[in-house]
Amino acid sequence: MAEVSLNSSNFEQEVLQSKAPVLVDFWAEWCGPCKMMLPVIEELAKEFAGKKIKILKCNIDENQELADKYEIMSIPAFKIFQDGKVAEEWVGAQTLEGLKEKLEKYL
Repeated sequence: MAEVSLNSSNFEQEVLQSKAPVLVDFWAEWCGPCKMMLPVIEELAKEFAGKKIKILKCNIDENQELADKYEIMSIPAFKIFQDGKVAEEWVGAQTLEGLKEKLEKYL
């Protein structure tokens, strides 16, 4: 699973400067749908381990400035960053198959 927890100190290095595409899961501890997504994100991280995509999480309660910067209004929110820019984004619980399909376009 994403061992790196994103914050304002490492976001630029881990996401914006990444050579690989990065899926960022913006979530919060109190969010029911975010908790439902946890096993899906963990499975996705396993399936994409060793592939050229990073899967990371960002707790919006601990990183309000990042939530504001990326206009997170509802969670869970997912953004794929490529070359330092948001390439694709969506909000709400997703299926494992749906997320895989979205990510495979970046391999």
